[in-house]
Amino acid sequence: MSSKQQFQLFRFILALGISLGISMLIIFLVSKEPWTAISYLLLGPFGSMRHFLSIFAQATPLIFTGLALSLCFKSGNFSMITDACLYISAVLTAALAIRLSLPFPLHPLVILLLAAVMGGIIGSLPALAKLYFKANELVTSLMLNYVFFYLGLFTISKYFADREAGTFASLKYAKTAVLPILVKGSKLHLGFFLALLLAVLFSILLYKTRFGYELRLSGSNPSFAKMVGISSSKVILLTQVLAGMVAGLGGAVEQMGMYQRFNWQESPSYAWDGVIIAILSRNNPALVPFSALFLAYIRVGADIMSRKSDVQNELVALIQALLILFVTAEAFLAGWEHRREVKESLATVDTALPAAASTKPAAETEPEAEAMAAPVAESNPTVVSAKPTVETESTASAPLSKSGKEEA
Repeated sequence: MSSKQQFQLFRFILALGISLGISMLIIFLVSKEPWTAISYLLLGPFGSMRHFLSIFAQATPLIFTGLALSLCFKSGNFSMITDACLYISAVLTAALAIRLSLPFPLHPLVILLLAAVMGGIIGSLPALAKLYFKANELVTSLMLNYVFFYLGLFTISKYFADREAGTFASLKYAKTAVLPILVKGSKLHLGFFLALLLAVLFSILLYKTRFGYELRLSGSNPSFAKMVGISSSKVILLTQVLAGMVAGLGGAVEQMGMYQRFNWQESPSYAWDGVIIAILSRNNPALVPFSALFLAYIRVGADIMSRKSDVQNELVALIQALLILFVTAEAFLAGWEHRREVKESLATVDTALPAAASTKPAAETEPEAEAMAAPVAESNPTVVSAKPTVETESTASAPLSKSGKEEA
């Protein structure tokens, strides 16, 4: 681990400690039993196997949206169309899970494939608007989120709603379209491992392939990328399509793994959670699962705390806000990092100077070489010195000056 990575890790741990410290201070101010509330917040997820496994279940959609937004932000694009991709793909999943009749292994695979295609198509819209109409991708994506959200509500209520249900809900999904639960009595399903697999694949894509290099270069220095012949338009479009496909897979996995019918009457806002994950992971796909698990852990603990103590689970929003504030604040520990870099630079210079002083100049080493070569030349007259004799003005005038003295 490099010194910069060590600093970033230390910075994150310190920010986390400060955020939890402030949150605990607030708990002491508002709660009549603060120690009980704090114990449920920090240790509640370990109270039972069901609570512990719910961390992984809640982290699953966060990993998908975190990966999608990490790709967007890494390429220098701030598109939030991930929300629409996830929601419409969930609607498509509901439609296929209700109307389509296929055996178990094939049914979820077909749904995942079509959901990914749907997410990629929707994800490309802000990129196309930016490339051809110079429209700001953030504005267009936020507007399209509302368009696709109400389009999804209309589709479910018009064609797939269960009229006998007391609330807004679709018909039940076919059993062959439901992802299997890995541990009985929990909500941990197969989608969690699919999310981990995608994190590994996108980490390889981003740091081990040419496209990943072009993506990172276009995001960090678009002018230089253009100078070296990288097509920024192609990178933007492909990145948005890939991000939309990941979000579409997230919507399909969440519906098939966690629900028996579609009942998202309001947007789940997983995309905004994905922003938090992308910020905490520094847009690194390899760190996205860890950030998602941490956020899910805090939320599960806050939920247990709200049910078993007098502190509401809105406290988790405060922890998230403080954590993001310290992680994204460039001035946080910037002076300490600057002093550390200066000390490292001075230490490098101090070690380089003695090494340079220990090497003798060429003028000092030449007499020693000639002294060592003299016995060899005497023993073997055929050996000719590799150093040419340069007759200077001072050596030529030396005999003359001697003879002149004798004459005088």
